[in-house]
Amino acid sequence: MKSVDDVLQLSKIFGLPVCEPGLVLVGFVFSVVWQLLNASLDDEGLLELTPEKKSIWLTVSQDMEIDTPDSFLEKRTENQERLCKVNTTMAIEIIGEFLQDKVTSRILYLARRNMPLHWGSFIQRLRLLAVKSVALQNSKHITSEVLLQLTSDTRRVLSRKCKTISQQEFHAVISSGSLMSSTGQFHGATRSALWLPIDLFLEDAMDGSQVAATSAADVLTGLVKALQAVNGTTWCDAFLGLWIAALRLVQRERDSSEGPVPRLDTCFCMLLSITTLAVANIIEEEESVLPDENKSDPTNQAKELQATGMCRKNLVSSLQMLGDYDGLLTPPQSVRSVANQAAAKAIMFISGLKVVNDSECISMNDMPMNCSGNMRHLIVEACIARNLLDTSAYLWPGYVNACSNVPRSLPSQVPGWSSLMKGSPLTASLTSALVSTPASSVVEIEKIYEIAINGSNAEKISAATILCGASLVRGWSIQEHTILFIVRLLSPPVPADYSGTDSHLIGFAPFLNVLLVGISPVDCVQIFSLHGSAPLLAAALMPICEVFGSNPNVSWTLPTGEELSCHAVFTNAFTLLLRLWRFDHPPLEHVMGDVPPVGSQLSPDYLLLVRNNQLASFGKLPKDRLKGKRLSRNLNFSPEPIFMDSFPNLKCWYQQHQECIASTLSGLVQGTTVHQIVDALLHMMFRKMNRGSQSLTPTSSGSSNSSVSGTEDFSSRLKVPAWDILEATPFVLDAALAACGHGKLSPREFATGLKDLADFLPATLATIVSYFSAEVTRGIWKSAFMNGTDWPSPAANLSSVEQQIKKIIAATGVDVPSLAAGGNSPAMLPLPLAALVSLTITYKLEKASERFLVLIGPALNSLAEGCPWPCMPIIASLWAQKAKRWSDFLVFSASRTVFHHSSDAVVQLLRSCFTSTLGLSPVHICSNGGVSALLGHGFGSHFSGGMSPVAPGILYLRVHRSIRDIMFMTEEILSLLMTSVRDIASSGPPQEKLEKLKKTKYGMRYGQVSLASSMTRVKLAASLGATLVWISGGSSLVQSLIKETLPSWFLSVHASDHEGGEYGAAISMLGGYALAYFAVLCGTFAWGIDTASAASKRRPKVLGAHLEFLASALDGKISLGCDSATWRAYVTGFVSLMVSCTQAWVLEVDVDVLKRMSKGLKQWNEEELALALLGLGGFGAMGAAAELIIESGV
Repeated sequence: MKSVDDVLQLSKIFGLPVCEPGLVLVGFVFSVVWQLLNASLDDEGLLELTPEKKSIWLTVSQDMEIDTPDSFLEKRTENQERLCKVNTTMAIEIIGEFLQDKVTSRILYLARRNMPLHWGSFIQRLRLLAVKSVALQNSKHITSEVLLQLTSDTRRVLSRKCKTISQQEFHAVISSGSLMSSTGQFHGATRSALWLPIDLFLEDAMDGSQVAATSAADVLTGLVKALQAVNGTTWCDAFLGLWIAALRLVQRERDSSEGPVPRLDTCFCMLLSITTLAVANIIEEEESVLPDENKSDPTNQAKELQATGMCRKNLVSSLQMLGDYDGLLTPPQSVRSVANQAAAKAIMFISGLKVVNDSECISMNDMPMNCSGNMRHLIVEACIARNLLDTSAYLWPGYVNACSNVPRSLPSQVPGWSSLMKGSPLTASLTSALVSTPASSVVEIEKIYEIAINGSNAEKISAATILCGASLVRGWSIQEHTILFIVRLLSPPVPADYSGTDSHLIGFAPFLNVLLVGISPVDCVQIFSLHGSAPLLAAALMPICEVFGSNPNVSWTLPTGEELSCHAVFTNAFTLLLRLWRFDHPPLEHVMGDVPPVGSQLSPDYLLLVRNNQLASFGKLPKDRLKGKRLSRNLNFSPEPIFMDSFPNLKCWYQQHQECIASTLSGLVQGTTVHQIVDALLHMMFRKMNRGSQSLTPTSSGSSNSSVSGTEDFSSRLKVPAWDILEATPFVLDAALAACGHGKLSPREFATGLKDLADFLPATLATIVSYFSAEVTRGIWKSAFMNGTDWPSPAANLSSVEQQIKKIIAATGVDVPSLAAGGNSPAMLPLPLAALVSLTITYKLEKASERFLVLIGPALNSLAEGCPWPCMPIIASLWAQKAKRWSDFLVFSASRTVFHHSSDAVVQLLRSCFTSTLGLSPVHICSNGGVSALLGHGFGSHFSGGMSPVAPGILYLRVHRSIRDIMFMTEEILSLLMTSVRDIASSGPPQEKLEKLKKTKYGMRYGQVSLASSMTRVKLAASLGATLVWISGGSSLVQSLIKETLPSWFLSVHASDHEGGEYGAAISMLGGYALAYFAVLCGTFAWGIDTASAASKRRPKVLGAHLEFLASALDGKISLGCDSATWRAYVTGFVSLMVSCTQAWVLEVDVDVLKRMSKGLKQWNEEELALALLGLGGFGAMGAAAELIIESGV
């Protein structure tokens, strides 16, 4: 081969790095075909039409040492001309033979994959030949269409199938592609169950207790791409599964119980903004790549450009099919009028009428008759607004009621966005209309943004109010733009004429406060989170906190006559900032050394780190460039990094917060400013007490003396910056708690004093939460008797709460501890917890106090969950007495504590998730399985007699963030997966019956169907397990699974491997394939199937380590403990899925590992799978692949 290379100069021509025999072979075969092609083009005078106008090979007659050009031309006869034409035709037919032959076509496939530039030039010439060649047209053995088909990207040259292992009927399913496409309609495995991970992700994202640092649209994009690849479906099916999952989310929430959690507004953000953004990402990604590839080949532009719209065409098909799902399309009451307007718009379009502006309100009197809108109308409008569809969608059959009566005139419109765009000033009536009506385009939002920047003070406040209104909550097509405009406005530039010494932000206080209050509702914060804007928002809030917390409590009189103080602006910014990271997490993780739950890494530093990375890297990835095209040109964020050091007061508070969590309080020095503020705060809180001259002011040791001091007015000492008050607050709480604990302060006085402190500066609620949480976990305080005298009593409804908790989790089979354990002893809570809950129930359920309740509410829940049973039910009972409409939510929250206290209960809950999904649950619970059994109807009083049982999936998604030792989750989920495989196999027909059926006329078909159905359910189990691992622990838990848990499992001996029985072989192989799906799905969820996400950078190291383990086991260097059939099924299944679904992964694996893997597969007679693996391994593996092709003849 070296001699061949030396003569033909293949290494030089193709740039082969080393002279491997296999590489030279590929170059040789490729060169032969290319020379035949060039010679054919030259014979017909077509070579001049190529860009190079010549060949790198010796083709024309004058280059050969046969004759001189003159003598050659003289001797050329008519017979020779005919012979030349025959030779040309024969050469073309030989090219076809090369492309059709099993061996040479695969060698050429290696050239196609690993020599893209040379192959591109070759294909360009081949297409020219196909279009222009007369000889090809006259050939009787090959046509231009066949020739092009043989070189098309859609032709599968290297098989990705695995051969028979032991049971032909089993691998009849596998080899027919069931590893990619088995989607039977069996128990728990309906077609919609293929998209179960999407349902789980969407439901998990609704959990308001966790603010995400990344965009849900980006995560959803990667998830849908992964599932489409692994399931082997069309994009039509993928999009339909996505829409159905999002609609199911809305339907579960439409009648849910009321509570301080995200609700329908967040659901519709997920359906009509996040989901459509994910679809847009997929479509734009496809359409941005293919045109670039076509630029090099003008002869094929028209054909290839047609393919760029495939995803878009599939989107159309999916939305047309969506109309058949009537049960999911009924709109909730809150959006029914919007849906009707969307339907009316389509009817008017069909009738030739035109609505001036999409966002204008159509009068109900002018609405066409019978134009009942549904959720599909809203989805279509969202897609049209993002240019994913055009108005031809209005003409789809059955889209609107054709019998609707259309008004003769255009519909009347209230003053709104069209008035604004025509130049109308922001009057009170226009502002009110714009607040309640979402903008329909980015241009309209840009107009409001310009007013907020350049308008008068009154106009700026009106513009801020408008931005935080319906455009933020229901402006689904422009929601991400509205969010970014709000974030940008929270950091106003320094005015050109500003000359003050204080920060220019002080002058924007009324304007900033409108924005802060406007985005503080629960749904708004969750909408920011879903769009991945929490890091940007945090970076904008920190300067506001720093500035307004550092100034004395000055105030301004607003045009409405209200007073606005520095403390109020600081409080609104500070409490909003705290909700963006889990400051409220119980400090037990710091004290006891448990593994912290996933998500506790969120902190101010982390949010800034994410923000800095987002802005620094924006535009470097293709997906960012696509996003950049959508963004308004008016938006401009500085890429300069921001660090906590820029905010010294915030940093100091955060350090004090952490110190308060980790250790007892100390450090107060008498006579200092902090001591004076502590003394003043205590006097303000307990000024009504009459305790003589005793003082509650703590000493330098942190302990307290006796009572309140005299009557001196300390109010002047409290006209200090908010940061100073926050610094003093822990010492105030320490003194007050000690006084109450020693009987020197009554519980009622204590609770009243805490409320006075929180009313004076609501930002102190954060310190109150962190201090009391720390004191509870230290366990040094005696319990408070909740007897109704000193402390509020839960007795009125505690037993009812117990019964409802049992009812909620009845479907899981988990035992609920008795609330009456220990006899009839009165209900008790740790003293700090009793104080905290007594403080919370003093708040009224009104809009003004909502932003404070949503701050301390989750903290109270987290703290109570970590306390002994039945602390949480007691708190739920107390709150249910105050807020009856929150009763269901409170009871549901209390029920989660059962799982917090018992890892066995968590395992049982996980088992219920598997059995319900797979249809293996007892009949009286649910026997059909699938998504409906796993997630049910959400939670709430859907039936008479109180709350109904809650589906296990809903419970788990609300519990998993409180599980401390998440590492055990992978082992438990893996164990439950294998148990499910055994149950699935055992639920099929007995082996004897199967053998008899195979002897009948339809026996093989029956065997295939039965095994296909089992494989489908196994895939569903693996999909559920992978999703639970990914949701529970993210990429770090997936990494632990791939690198540690799975290898350990294969090395271990399992008792179930030796059970045998009539299903033993099937169980072993099904188990191996289940593990293969499980591992690949975990990887695709965490790292994606390509390199589009930042998370994919962590993939090569983990994947390389896992494949090194597989290769070492195949080499015989590692002794395995698991069943050999399970191991073989796992390896072949894992590799088959890699080469079929995640080809980008193969390129990241070391070539030596790939060669060892292929050698092991070859020993199992899996030559085709080995070749497919090497064929995707890049240039370095090409030589080994060519040698395997020749050796095996595959």
